[in-house]
Amino acid sequence: MFNARATHLTRRGVLAAGGAVGLGAVLAACGDDDAKSGGSAEKTNAAGSGPWSFKDDRGETVKLDKAPANIVAFTGVAAALFDYGIEVKGVFGPTKTKDGKADVQAGDMDVSKVTVLGNVYGQFNVEKYATLAPDVLISTMFDDAGTLWYVPAESKDKIAKLAPSVGISVFDRQLPGPLERMLALAESLGADVKAAKTVEAKKNFEKAAERLRAAAKARPEIKVLAGSASQDIFYVSGSNLSIDLEYFKALGVNLVEPPAKVLKASGGWFENLSWENVDKYPADVIIMDDRTATIQPADITEATWKKLPAVKAGQVIGRTPEPILSYAKCTPMLNNLAEAIEKAKKVA
Repeated sequence: MFNARATHLTRRGVLAAGGAVGLGAVLAACGDDDAKSGGSAEKTNAAGSGPWSFKDDRGETVKLDKAPANIVAFTGVAAALFDYGIEVKGVFGPTKTKDGKADVQAGDMDVSKVTVLGNVYGQFNVEKYATLAPDVLISTMFDDAGTLWYVPAESKDKIAKLAPSVGISVFDRQLPGPLERMLALAESLGADVKAAKTVEAKKNFEKAAERLRAAAKARPEIKVLAGSASQDIFYVSGSNLSIDLEYFKALGVNLVEPPAKVLKASGGWFENLSWENVDKYPADVIIMDDRTATIQPADITEATWKKLPAVKAGQVIGRTPEPILSYAKCTPMLNNLAEAIEKAKKVA
């Protein structure tokens, strides 16, 4: 399990690594036995028509007189709710790129129509948050201590006094679980989960999962490595803890990963390699962290990277370590990896 006291990790290293937890989670010092409870959703009427309650993945139940209208959420959560027809008032987390466009984690949201309380880790404008008169704050959790992602430790108590919070866990479980939880949350907020668009999106996700399972079974020799790039370090992710990698592994994907004793230094998440040692783990396909805080494959200039067989063969695709938890957004992840495995040449 994750060592919440692994304070020797740097903020840059933690945030840059594919599937890594954030600094707030790294510094979390207390556990919560209910963190993996899975929570539950209590059936509710459409927004504003009656009492609302939701039991989150910390085991905590938020109860309000009516469904929240003023919702503030981590950007990725807001993007998922948007896909289900639920719009938020404010967001925090990677929302806009340097040129003002929507960050990859913002999905299809119109980022010009939401109040951004903080765009990078450690930023959260509490005063601006208060002016939104929030009914609820929603975020994901990357540890079993109930730490809300991108809510700064130094201001979390002030933030907590302004509105109740809901946490959806994306720690040490497979992708379908968090997807179901987000759908349940959206339903509680008034989303029509039986709408044709939503039903079709779920079917497409299930089809994509079966495609990936079939591809992995047909090509068991294809080794897949999950990486993330920073200026000085190449991170190789372990297959546990991250919701996407755990699911890929369950579907049969042959994931290359560091041994457990090596991963222990990061709490089980990743191994950091110098660029000179980037070829330590042979792979046929490399899936690379697509978050804007990381260096993208096209921008990597290291000669050792360019010499990797998978790179030379053009067998590098994107990976989304923080998936937008809607079926529509997660389906391409499965199809892209399935296609890469189906077409891959054995080069490792």
